[in-house]
Amino acid sequence: MNANRLIAAIIGFVALIYVLSSSIFVVDQRKFAVVFSFGQIVRVIEKPGIQVKFPAPFESVRFFDRRILTIDNPEAERFITAEKKNLLVDSYVKWRIVDPRKFFISFKGDERLAQDRLTQLVRSALNEEFTKRTVRELISDQREQVMQGIRKKVADDASDIGVEIVDVRLKRVDLLAEISDSVYRRMEAERKRVANELRSMGAAESDKIRANAERQRDTILAEAYRDAQKIKGAGDAKAIAIYNEAFSKDPEFAEFYKSLQTYRNTFKDKKDVIVLDTNNEFLKYLRKK
Repeated sequence: MNANRLIAAIIGFVALIYVLSSSIFVVDQRKFAVVFSFGQIVRVIEKPGIQVKFPAPFESVRFFDRRILTIDNPEAERFITAEKKNLLVDSYVKWRIVDPRKFFISFKGDERLAQDRLTQLVRSALNEEFTKRTVRELISDQREQVMQGIRKKVADDASDIGVEIVDVRLKRVDLLAEISDSVYRRMEAERKRVANELRSMGAAESDKIRANAERQRDTILAEAYRDAQKIKGAGDAKAIAIYNEAFSKDPEFAEFYKSLQTYRNTFKDKKDVIVLDTNNEFLKYLRKK
């Protein structure tokens, strides 16, 4: 009798342990907990800590990661631009589960299925954005606009499956080897054309500045020469007036002075020779009285 009671007590204890172990569970702060009852979602637990449920098979629990996850494609994918150029694009996606109920309904809780779906969404968004733009726009001018458009489109689609898109980035955008050389040559030719245009504009502006400077120089020199001639003319007139006033006081001295000036101009060099008659009027002031 005591043995039967002992066995019953042991069985009861084991059953109690089983009930307690299957009824109590811990929710990690990095996880969502979804409680099921016969395959149906009963509740979603987001708060970390110790939680209680009915023991199996009445209720069961599954955990879903609430951290930011990464989809990083191992190989670059090919896309076509508006110019019909092929590009190799390497991208990655940062995402996380925000609605475990929608996530489970969409993918039965399988993260691999979710990653495949998100990869398809990103590929579709990339293709839509790339086909509207040229290589140059994708590489430099409108790259940020492309990223914003991709993030918005993927985020709108992902919200319906309980997923939030944190970020979408392009790690690499390369031309295919067979067309990269021709594109580089075209870009080089374009840069040379722009450089030549800038040089031509610079040369034209230089000629314009030089011509303007020369015109200003000629104008300044002409005005200076005009003013100098005015000043010289005024000085000569004043000198003549002084000479006339001085010579009018003594005409004979004036005539003598003029003769001396004539002699000086005539015999500037010792080698100068003039042959005249001694009675010539030109020599009257050289003859002895």
